Amino acid sequence: MTNPTSNSVWTADLGRAVRLFRAFGVEQSDPDHFYETLAADSVGQLEQYADLRGAVMLDVGGGPGYFADAFRQAGATYYAIDSDLGELSGRGEPLPGTVLGSGMALPVADASVDICFSSNVLEHVPDPWLMADELVRVTRPGGTVFLSYTGWWGPHGGHETAPWHYLGGHRAARRYERLQGHPPKNRFGESLFPITVAGGLRWARSCPDADLVAAVPRYHPRWSYGVLALPGVREVVTWNLVLVLRRR
Repeated sequence: MTNPTSNSVWTADLGRAVRLFRAFGVEQSDPDHFYETLAADSVGQLEQYADLRGAVMLDVGGGPGYFADAFRQAGATYYAIDSDLGELSGRGEPLPGTVLGSGMALPVADASVDICFSSNVLEHVPDPWLMADELVRVTRPGGTVFLSYTGWWGPHGGHETAPWHYLGGHRAARRYERLQGHPPKNRFGESLFPITVAGGLRWARSCPDADLVAAVPRYHPRWSYGVLALPGVREVVTWNLVLVLRRR
């Protein structure tokens, strides 16, 4: 299903998977390392489907600027929207080209960007497929939509409360608060919601305004992509799903 558009040396091999999972392990203790690693990898992954040079790009849930740095260096004209001012200000003042707004009602005109990108945001909104529809709406015909999210039934589905989310999101949150002395950043039912791999595949395959180009486990080596064909199993082992669509 892939459609490479660049000569990028990015490769979905085992070495890459190991590097990403190691970086993931220090997300809380060394966020700069984790997000810089993920942003650089995201550039390489997105370049397999779209030319970033000169492209007008919107990042929904762009956060404090790690992705801005990486995509601008790759040649994109980058803009970001985030609903959380604290996230936008995570490294100081929000960067120029950033807007405070909801992913479920983007303050952007129809068909106005070449690439619409969203990384690890869908699980944090109460209506993820409304947000996914918004990403498609603002993308120009022929443009690319790239969205990824963490599935609830994966090992990190509960984020900082994992793996106790398998016993229930509210129970996991209460356990976290009891042990840490403060509630988790990602509160189940408020800023963290149970989203499935099957739901994403169903939305992408039935989207009336875009064609599904690729659906892959984001951090996995290429030889393991076949796991998405296994209902049930894919919910646990996919970890993070990428959906790439081309706007009609």
